[in-house]
Amino acid sequence: FLPLSCIFVVMDYPRTQMEFEKTFSNEEKCVQYLIDVHWPNGFTCHCGGQEYWIASRRRVKCKKCNSMASITSGTLFDQSNKPLTYWFRAIWWMIAQKSGVSAVGLQKVLGIGSYKTAWIWLHKLRVLMVLPDRDKLTGKVEIDETFVGGIREGKRGRGAEDKSCVLIAVEVLPKGTGRVRLKLIKDVNGKNLLKFIRANVEKNSIVVTDGYRCYASVGKKGYTHIVQKQVIAMTEDEMLPNVHRVAALLKRWLLGTHQNYVSADRLQKYLDEFSFRYNRRKSNSRGLLFHRVIEQAMSREPITNKKVLANKV
Repeated sequence: FLPLSCIFVVMDYPRTQMEFEKTFSNEEKCVQYLIDVHWPNGFTCHCGGQEYWIASRRRVKCKKCNSMASITSGTLFDQSNKPLTYWFRAIWWMIAQKSGVSAVGLQKVLGIGSYKTAWIWLHKLRVLMVLPDRDKLTGKVEIDETFVGGIREGKRGRGAEDKSCVLIAVEVLPKGTGRVRLKLIKDVNGKNLLKFIRANVEKNSIVVTDGYRCYASVGKKGYTHIVQKQVIAMTEDEMLPNVHRVAALLKRWLLGTHQNYVSADRLQKYLDEFSFRYNRRKSNSRGLLFHRVIEQAMSREPITNKKVLANKV
């Protein structure tokens, strides 16, 4: 055991690759970081003890009553036989890279023999990128659909064959854009469109769409609805430029990072990752994002490999 006195610690996190390597150079340092995340105001045992030892198998032992407590039980790291140093590097690499990383890329970086393991890990981390209590979009919001995937080009627009329909909502700011939300839907109909708007856009916001008939009732649902009409010589991209800019970035990311090897039934998780990246594109601290993902990993229920493979998360 390693004797430690637990006092209030102001959480710090690495800001560069060099700091990361120094901060998490071994398993004990990773365990200590999880302890600090789990007990941000200092370790407190059920007996009231505040001093502990770090025991084996990612546990802490109270120095007052000798009881044991697992640090990773009930978290993302529960039942994983891989070292925490691997997990931390996977999270850091996924966050620190501007365009993310593919399963093949992560496999090479970690030096693990299994592509399947890298693929499952990335899917687990994508689940953490959706905060359960995230705020809805507000202000002026552009909404439209785009179509991605498919073996061949096919026809464009609504009804495109062999393609997945993705709804996009983006906040329009005086200069540039704010946050985005993306949702995979099976059918482009009024029910699905309104469900998406209600789930992602705050009431009394201004919703800007094209003249598609399925958006006709938006103004009756607590939103100010502006219909952007197409005029002569105006393309679809020019009608709703902010949405189509996000759509172009999404397709470029899917092609560049993942070479479009994304099946339709798994697409939503990639949309969640893209939204996470886009909404934090102006963040100056990759280390803080890393820390937030670790916090989510420690607070969310375990995600089993079986659930990931069955596409039930």
